[in-house]
Amino acid sequence: MTKAPAACLIGWPAAHSRSPLIHRYWLRTLGIEGGYVIEAVPPDNLRDFVLRLSLRGFVGANVTIPHKEGVLELSTPDARARAVGAANTLWFADGELRSTNTDVEGFIGNLDASAPGWDAASEALVLGAGGSSRAIVFGLLERGIKRVHLANRTVGRAEMLARQFGPKVHPVAWDGIDHILPRAKLLVNTTSLGMHGQPSLDLKVARLPDGAVIADLVYVPLVTPLLAAAQARGLKTADGLGMLLHQAVRGFELWFGQRPQVTAELRALVEADLTKT
Repeated sequence: MTKAPAACLIGWPAAHSRSPLIHRYWLRTLGIEGGYVIEAVPPDNLRDFVLRLSLRGFVGANVTIPHKEGVLELSTPDARARAVGAANTLWFADGELRSTNTDVEGFIGNLDASAPGWDAASEALVLGAGGSSRAIVFGLLERGIKRVHLANRTVGRAEMLARQFGPKVHPVAWDGIDHILPRAKLLVNTTSLGMHGQPSLDLKVARLPDGAVIADLVYVPLVTPLLAAAQARGLKTADGLGMLLHQAVRGFELWFGQRPQVTAELRALVEADLTKT
């Protein structure tokens, strides 16, 4: 009897992840015999675990902190994973372990669903220059945004990303954000500012132009102070939970052969889990 396909999440730690909730929901609603489990893998064990992934019975995996960079050299990355410098999804094709970064399409898919027409913006302002920021900048340029202002507290990191992505990306010192806001038709927060237990993001939402779109990758709380201020102005917003759900779609399709949908029911299920005390 053939064993049902299973995927896993590789991280250290990884117990906090909502990925099992998402993928098990899709397996159940699509009637697919399969599984999804968390595998807490210390950094010293990453190479052995990934190289023996199929022997452990897995058809693929999600990858989270701190392993997103480490799995690149253990797999064949696609153009997105190489450009972003990190992978969050592993799968097998023709016997080869391949990797990609679905944060790109997760972010873009969530924007398309939450704020249709957002890509009419000619200029965007991205806050933060970490791993998530790389995926966001790549996605914005791929979608045709003409100028991306990249602000970071350590401006050197923003300058490094600007060199990587080319002349459409402009590094900005943190104290220069205020001057960019009136031109930013799209604002994206990739930092942890505004997250539960973290300092708030001190930003003058009133300086953004009418019709601006605001996206926040933070999803605890679901409505960050940044999103609340934007909604009070009547601006369109895209939250971090939407990105979390949309980034999971392609991995599921690669592993289990069916493309799932991000539904209101799934979102409500994950929301309820996030808000549990």
